[in-house]
Amino acid sequence: METLFFHQNKPMFIQIYDHIKRNIANGSLHPGAKLPSKRKLALLQNVSINTVESAYTQLEAEGYVKSIPRRGWFVLEFEPGVICFEEKPAPADSEPETVINGNVIDFSQTVDPAKFPYAQWKKCSAEALDHEELYHTGHPFGEAAFRREIARYLHQTRGVRCRSNQVIVGCGTQMLLGKISRMLKDSCIAVEDPGYHRTRQTLSNHRIEPIALDESGIQAEALAKTPASAVYVTPSHQFPLGTVMPVQRRMELLNWSALRSNAWIIEDDYDGEFRYEGKPIPSLHSLSENGDVLYLGTFSKTFIPSLRISYAVLPLKLLESGQEELMTEKQTVSRFHQHALSIFMANGWWEQHLNRMRTHYRKKHSLLLKHVNEVFKGDVRFIGEKSGTHFLLEVMNGMSEAELIASASQHGVKVYPTSPYYIHSQPDRPLIFLGFGGVTEEEIKTGMLLLRKAWFDK
Repeated sequence: METLFFHQNKPMFIQIYDHIKRNIANGSLHPGAKLPSKRKLALLQNVSINTVESAYTQLEAEGYVKSIPRRGWFVLEFEPGVICFEEKPAPADSEPETVINGNVIDFSQTVDPAKFPYAQWKKCSAEALDHEELYHTGHPFGEAAFRREIARYLHQTRGVRCRSNQVIVGCGTQMLLGKISRMLKDSCIAVEDPGYHRTRQTLSNHRIEPIALDESGIQAEALAKTPASAVYVTPSHQFPLGTVMPVQRRMELLNWSALRSNAWIIEDDYDGEFRYEGKPIPSLHSLSENGDVLYLGTFSKTFIPSLRISYAVLPLKLLESGQEELMTEKQTVSRFHQHALSIFMANGWWEQHLNRMRTHYRKKHSLLLKHVNEVFKGDVRFIGEKSGTHFLLEVMNGMSEAELIASASQHGVKVYPTSPYYIHSQPDRPLIFLGFGGVTEEEIKTGMLLLRKAWFDK
């Protein structure tokens, strides 16, 4: 594929998507043709792998290409003239406006580095370096002291009752989920639709059963009609819709696993620490009496994403049967970072940090809702705004998702699509993803004004 010359008025993933779709439409990419690997195309176009992945996922969601595990991405067959491709010319004033010291305002889902406890973390890191045993390979499950701290923290805050030897540390939730999927062997796994697209990719060696969601999340009744023996859910803050699964629905889900022999629930509590209305709902794991819930958590949404530290709590019966699988791989997280974070937690600094971040994000959350209401009035609608560090906006101006994102980019604001997260179901209107963890208060104010200009004041 030739190198593209990117336009500043369109997100890069949309431009890659448009380019491939155009080549499929004009026959340059024939049915069965293999697309470049994500890494190769990212290097060629000088973009991130995530950008290429977003483009490929969008093409797959619309049925233009198909991902075949361990082989790659391939063009599907179409009747001549089926693909309609109409590219709108870029407006004359396509240069993005300069905002906030010349930077584009990016509403991605990330943490706020301004609130990171640098002094305390530096002290813990220095102390970890004094332990010579950490220079050698550690236990495949993770550092014993770190796993004890995680178990203690989960019991106090999420009601998760577990022994420290049930805690497995890994480099990111995807890696842990991949390991869990191998332990489940040839089972059929149900997933939320919409849901996190990388979860589907991680579980691609299994048969995937997408389950459409209602206002309370995944439906146990629909789940019972599938051959699935495991289900992956995000009940505390469904990704991406933001639904908080009510207790009644959680009990129905637990009843499904109890009635179906050897069934498992994989609970991803990726940002359960942040809730802005009412009291936290107990985790599925804390409600289970049958030991059939696998609990996933991460430090990426609360501490440092770049550390790539996540963890899983495995039921004892799965831990016993999957012992051989778990011991085949070495630990993927630095022992120094594990030990430093263990010291950080043991000193009580972790709870202090979380309390500060809850207060900080609650303030940002309120500010963003306030400015959206003031600037857009009744022209947009919130979805999933009661917890977490992102929510969705339904923009009622007749523009498509791609047009909304391109217009925002043209005005110096980066927002994100939700269509790549859908499998069989599709949103009946464009929904825009807004993350607020990493933006400043000034960027929130300016960003909403620029989005108003981009979407309505033309």
